[in-house]
Amino acid sequence: MNTELRPKNVITLKQALEVAEKYGFAIGSFSPRYTPMITPVLRAAEKMKSPAIVQISHKELIRYGITPKEFADEFYEKVVSEGITVPLVLHLDHTKELETIALAIDAGFTSVMIDASEKNLEDNISTSKEVADYAHAKGVSVEAELGMIGTTDFVETDKDEELYTDPQEAKRFVNETNIDALAVSCGTAHGVYMVRQPKIDVARLQEIRSLTPVHLVLHGGSGVPAEMMEGAIRLPSGGVSKVNIATDLELSFLGALGREERLTNEECKALEPSLLGKGRAAVESTVIDKMIHFLGSKAQADHFI
Repeated sequence: MNTELRPKNVITLKQALEVAEKYGFAIGSFSPRYTPMITPVLRAAEKMKSPAIVQISHKELIRYGITPKEFADEFYEKVVSEGITVPLVLHLDHTKELETIALAIDAGFTSVMIDASEKNLEDNISTSKEVADYAHAKGVSVEAELGMIGTTDFVETDKDEELYTDPQEAKRFVNETNIDALAVSCGTAHGVYMVRQPKIDVARLQEIRSLTPVHLVLHGGSGVPAEMMEGAIRLPSGGVSKVNIATDLELSFLGALGREERLTNEECKALEPSLLGKGRAAVESTVIDKMIHFLGSKAQADHFI
């Protein structure tokens, strides 16, 4: 997408997180997973006067049957038709394929995440730097991951192993890759917490933050207690500025429909209007709750003026 045609309130991740860190709140990176659920995320952001990040991962694109262009087109159409004015970021989450990253950037994503965390440090640095150089040349922000964030449902990532981020490695990684945001592994996981409970290693976050100025990202935000998240966000030296929330949205959507099994994107689009309306209302309510009680982002859009 030609950046000149992009709505002025759709900004890069770097621009958004600079403001969030300065004013001590976090921006929710919400994964609608279904294109019809982009609308309630945007409506919630506008009602709360909160900045928001709308994202989808490579695995979600495949699982739900969506292309980067289809997702981006729906996002931009709704930004305009719904009259959304708050700051927004369109973000490609966990992606290992450079081809998908290029397609997303061409489609209008303003931020991408390269996840080479399963590689050794040298290769992770090399791959992440390659993506950062490519994306920055096109005016797009880059997030990368160091350490390994576990999962319980294998929707966003395909590894259930967890390896905490080493602060000294983080310092080198950020310096050599020139990324804009770093996803750190410090105790959370993607998916639903069933046996293992979430925790956040605040001391590790503080040490990483003291060694690097990069904006910090916490994946696996669904199911984390609000007071625990607040402690991670409000670190004196600057805490977590971006929190990924995906599972909670889908659970609220499916719960409103009275079902447990996921749909494909086409099945979601084919829902009768009354059911779709129920699902959208549930997702909007969940996003609003996160913005007020979890992220502290309500009414923070004014800081972007």
